[in-house]
Amino acid sequence: MKKLTGLIAAPHTPFDINNKVNFGAIDQIAEVLIAQGVKGAYVCGTTGEGIHCSVEERKAIAERWVKAADGKLDLILHTGALSIVDAVELTEHAETLDILATSAIGPCFFKPGSVDDLVEYCAQIAAAAPSKGFYYYHSGMSGVNLDLEQFLIKGGERIENLSGAKFNNVDLYEYQRCVRVANGKYDIPFGVDEFLPAGLAVGAVGAVGSTYNYAAPLYLEIIEAFNRGDQAKVTALMDKVIAIIRVLVEYGGVAAGKVAMQLHGIDAGNPRTPIRSLTDAQKADVLAKMRDAGFMNL
Repeated sequence: MKKLTGLIAAPHTPFDINNKVNFGAIDQIAEVLIAQGVKGAYVCGTTGEGIHCSVEERKAIAERWVKAADGKLDLILHTGALSIVDAVELTEHAETLDILATSAIGPCFFKPGSVDDLVEYCAQIAAAAPSKGFYYYHSGMSGVNLDLEQFLIKGGERIENLSGAKFNNVDLYEYQRCVRVANGKYDIPFGVDEFLPAGLAVGAVGAVGSTYNYAAPLYLEIIEAFNRGDQAKVTALMDKVIAIIRVLVEYGGVAAGKVAMQLHGIDAGNPRTPIRSLTDAQKADVLAKMRDAGFMNL
């Protein structure tokens, strides 16, 4: 089973001034990711506002990413939705595309009451794209707070194409238990950008994150410094990561992250409601603080 290595960006879905998907900007984002040394893209996830896009939009976005990546990025397509009917339809469509895997977050309104219920839910989605791997999207944002280790153990018996899980959680004890399930069988890409050195220290070999869209070289340097045991360098580089994250915390990760794409000449537009769009003054402040972080000079 293939395991994701290096950096996997969680790209923004760009919208134009009329709140429609800006497909041309997807091509630009893919070009930047490839140039920065990113290995893959996790499409239509949290950062990509997938839940805020229609089924038809998400199909079109997926198709455009396949074309834009041109085989140079491993693509994981998030097909999770509030309705399992939509999730299955999106996953059936994903089965027809040249992608590595599909993925789904737990349903965030009516939530599964047990690990068994979550496994059954994911099994129905994963089965709709049997030739692709499947990653469960383990995120506190969903409100589905079930034990991921048990999900992997039970899911491995029920979901034939289970690749692993996208781990968006700060519980490093849980992470360590998960990478040990079935003697390390499952791929558990780490999903908390500001914790990357900690993730590496407990066994992560791949990482999925939103800041890798515009600051991938910074994180690649952190990985290199970590691997050669240069803790002083890791700490110095993390100063820049902390500066980036401060901006995201201040203004909101999706809204500020879209603005940050302007550092690479890409207009990703505004987020969809209920995420609040930033004012022109706020956008200028985001760009100024991102530039001050110094990661563009690496």
